[in-house]
Amino acid sequence: MTDNTRPMRAGSRLERVLRAGLFAVTAELNPPDTADPHAVYEAALVLAEVADGINATDASGANAHMSSLGVCALLIRAGYEAVLQMSCRDRNRIALQGDLLGAAALGVKNVLCLTGDDVTAGDQPEAKRVFDFDSTQLLRTATIMRDKGLLLSGRRLSLPPHVFLGAAENPFAPPLDWRPHRLAKKVEAGADFIQTQFVFDVDIFRRFMARVRDLGLHQRVYILAGVGPLKSPGMARYLREKVPGMSVPRSLDARLEGAAEGIDAGDKQALNRAWREEGKRICIELIREVREIEGVAGVHIMAIEWEQAVPEIVKAAGLMPGAPA
Repeated sequence: MTDNTRPMRAGSRLERVLRAGLFAVTAELNPPDTADPHAVYEAALVLAEVADGINATDASGANAHMSSLGVCALLIRAGYEAVLQMSCRDRNRIALQGDLLGAAALGVKNVLCLTGDDVTAGDQPEAKRVFDFDSTQLLRTATIMRDKGLLLSGRRLSLPPHVFLGAAENPFAPPLDWRPHRLAKKVEAGADFIQTQFVFDVDIFRRFMARVRDLGLHQRVYILAGVGPLKSPGMARYLREKVPGMSVPRSLDARLEGAAEGIDAGDKQALNRAWREEGKRICIELIREVREIEGVAGVHIMAIEWEQAVPEIVKAAGLMPGAPA
């Protein structure tokens, strides 16, 4: 059912899909460690077949890669739907406002506002932090620029950036009861859509969404559940033990290990193949489960350095993304 209760923000493909009541699919493109644009085009070619928007991450994990703005410029040049990620870790409010104007001028219509991982998470921990803003402050600033046509200084913009604004949310970080209220703050700040952390524990996510519905937030913001394929039991353990705010049931480790039962431990190729096939099956099942939860408007697929798996997952899950004419 078409949503006419919310104003059209940018008219992006992603926004039109969501407003049309279709189940949206966005996917993450892992920026390459190169200045070669063809690396971006090759990854995007795989994702564009099945995604309504391609996220270009902004130095995720506090590691340097090709910039999100650069990747988005390349995506737009090739005719793809880009989602610009903007992190507050590395830029102050002056740079963030300037980048938002520059992105809009380049044709970016979707922007995801993030606080950003701390530098200690990356491979250059001696880097200086900025954190002039957090994600909610960035959202509020972008909303002022878009809706009021003003910079924070009060100077008027001759042409505001027409952008569809997003934010991230983690339903699994303690205290769990606070997470829906944190989401509400982002909605108040101007978030039009939300992409969540990986959903591996559907029970916790269901409880989160129940509270989101109690607060009426599902009627004010489009929520895309984060999903992704596990590559191995080791990846499942790493996410659970090393990544803050992740909930990965141990039953998933067991499933991955069981998928390789009977395979010689020395046959690494066979082991990896078995684990990855099971990881894709788990992801497909999770997509089908979250799709049935009221208030979930789509999925955001994060296939870490494995974009090639996304089309198979989307098709096997029965998702047929596509913007209305």
